[in-house]
This record gives sequence, C-alpha cells and structure tokens, in this order.
Amino acid sequence: MKNLSIDGLRTLVTVVDVGGFAKAGELLGLSQPAVSLQIKRLEDMLNCKLFKKQGQRQVLNQYGELLLPLAKQMLQHNDVIIQQFTSESVTGKVRLGIPSEFAARILPSIIGDFVSLYPDVSLEVKSRLSKHLLSTSRQDQFDLVLALNEQLDSAQHPIFMQDQLVWVGDLSKANDGIVTLVTAPEGCIYRRRAIEALQQAGLKHRIIYSNADLTGLTAALKEGLGITVLAKSTVPSELNYQSHTATLPELGQIGICLIKNSGESVHAVDKLAEFIALRLG
Repeated sequence: MKNLSIDGLRTLVTVVDVGGFAKAGELLGLSQPAVSLQIKRLEDMLNCKLFKKQGQRQVLNQYGELLLPLAKQMLQHNDVIIQQFTSESVTGKVRLGIPSEFAARILPSIIGDFVSLYPDVSLEVKSRLSKHLLSTSRQDQFDLVLALNEQLDSAQHPIFMQDQLVWVGDLSKANDGIVTLVTAPEGCIYRRRAIEALQQAGLKHRIIYSNADLTGLTAALKEGLGITVLAKSTVPSELNYQSHTATLPELGQIGICLIKNSGESVHAVDKLAEFIALRLG
C-alpha cells in the first residue's frame, strides 16, 4: 500500500490558499523548486497531474479539485492527532472576538476541538464587525481577535491568510438593471467593497435589507431578497456564489489577521491563536 505524504498534501493546500508556488514556499519555509518537487512527488504517487496552466498561473485541474477537500480533511485529522498527543496542561480565560460569518460558518468546529483538547481553558466568544474588532479603543475587550483587513501589507495587523471575495445568492437577479443588496450595517467591509465594485462597473444598486448576523442574511438570501458579498470560505453550503459574472465585477481578495492582546492568560491565548492559525491557514 502507498502512503500519501502529509507534507505533500499541506504543500498542495497552501499553494491553492495563497495562490502560487512562490508564496507557498515563503509560508512553508521552502524554495519554489522544493514546492514544485513536493507537488511532483504527489502527482507521481497518484499517477495524475493536479495542476493546469491558466494564463500565467498554475491552477487545479479536475483531479486537483477532487483531491483538495480530501487533502484538507487528512490535514485536519493529522493536526488534531498531533495536538492531542503533544498538548500540555493549559488553563485560563480567553476573550475571543470574531466577525459573525466566521462565528456561524467556520469556528464552531474549531472551538469545539480546542475545548476538547484544553478543557481547563474558559472561552468567551463575541461577534462584531471587523471595523470594531480592530478599533484601538476596543482592544482591551478581547485577548484574541480574528478580523478581516483590506490592507494586505499591513504592518500593524499582519495578514496570515487571504480569501477570495465572492457574490452570494441568486445572481440572476443582478441582470434586472438595479442590483439589490442584502448586507451588514454601515462599516462592514463586504458592504463597502460591494458598493465600490458596483459603482466602478457603472451599475446601480439599492440596499433592501440589513442585518449584522449571518443567519439573518442567509435567510434573506434564501428568500431571494437580493445578493451579498462574503469571503469564499465563509459562504453557507446552501447558497450559490461566484467571483464574478457577465454583469457582476470581480471583487478581489480580502486579508484575515489574528491579533493577540496582552492579558492574564498569555499561554492560553497563544495556544488558541496557534490552533486557529493551524486550522484556518
């Protein structure tokens, strides 16, 4: 029986997440030839090519697309096992601030696994707009903040991963002359990026429904009230999405940062930050 290389799978996922072999090498501490070699070894083991040329970029082909979610599952199991058998006793309280879409879509399973590994850590999780989470005046409310950041080269709030912004909902409704939006309240990065993209494309819009909670927005989208913008990784599974259409323009990338603030439970904060970065990034 052949055994897949965990390093090879992690390299594959990283190349896709950061959008290139060179960037993946920087993140993994490998040269670009070393990244290419790991991908080549993975392809040789599976007896198929995983990437295809698209313009100047290498993107996943049909076999790569099939492998990607399976690779992520294997890495998740691997990382949980490593955490389980190498974890030490950690105690304390951590106040975590996150945007609502991460709270609803991504973090429940991550937090559940963390609590299972570190049962003596007490977690207090609150959802806010990223604008509020990154506000200097509110930093003392949280020990750890996961937030969106449009400044991809920010020195103050360094980006640890990027995600594609996408249009979500019944996108056929965008062909009716005026694009109807359902969004979070004023101050939301998604809302501003949607409006700016539509204005630059010369498209009219109106906001018909506003809700800070992803559950409320999801209900409105399922009822066909309009469309919205989200980071690709946070889109609920029951909703359709595209990066662009014949009518709707590209939205670009969004950065995700993880910020630790000084507090009493420094070790617990460090562990949760490492755990989230490992599972998301």
